[in-house]
Amino acid sequence: MKKISAVQVFIFICLLSVVIVLGWSTTFAILDVLTLGRYLGVVTVFLLVVLVYLYAFLVYRLFLYFFSLQEGVVEQGTKAELVAQVNILFYLVLFNSLIRTHFIPVPLMRLIYQALGAQLGENTYSAGVILDPPLTEIGSNCIVGHDAALFCHAIEGDKFSLSKIIIGNNVTVGAMSIVMSGVSIADGAIISAGSVVTKNTVIGENEVWGGVPAKRIK
Repeated sequence: MKKISAVQVFIFICLLSVVIVLGWSTTFAILDVLTLGRYLGVVTVFLLVVLVYLYAFLVYRLFLYFFSLQEGVVEQGTKAELVAQVNILFYLVLFNSLIRTHFIPVPLMRLIYQALGAQLGENTYSAGVILDPPLTEIGSNCIVGHDAALFCHAIEGDKFSLSKIIIGNNVTVGAMSIVMSGVSIADGAIISAGSVVTKNTVIGENEVWGGVPAKRIK
């Protein structure tokens, strides 16, 4: 795994500081117009947490708007590496604990993934984990099963690469499955529970895949 440099950490801290200042100032601006009595402490903490995350989504998306993630091998010392590492820091510090909790209802997680940049079609939900939302595209009427994981990054020793996952319509990704970077899954396909779909696999329409590593069953 590539080491996160001091410059990358500094840039992230600057962005995080903007998030905290905006969240803090907005919280107290709202509290100034409310009379809460003994509920002041609870409401303050609740508002601060919610607003910090909302501003974090906004700042994160603005960062990726101006400095987008690039697919392919991430070379050391490049702008692509800086963007990828700052993206990782956002997840390590802010978003990882949010998307990996089972406390948040699945319909609300759909909104969170969309806020983080995932392209999700109508009636598509994930009870698993989408680790790289900006590089994940899923069509309509799809389900990502319980504790399944989709990740568009590959870390192999000191080699770090990014590749999109593209999933069509009416696809089922079974519980506890793993879909790795660069995978393409066509309409109507089914990934059996507990399967591992390896990098850059192409799965055709209505095919059923399963196993470790996943292979076409029918």
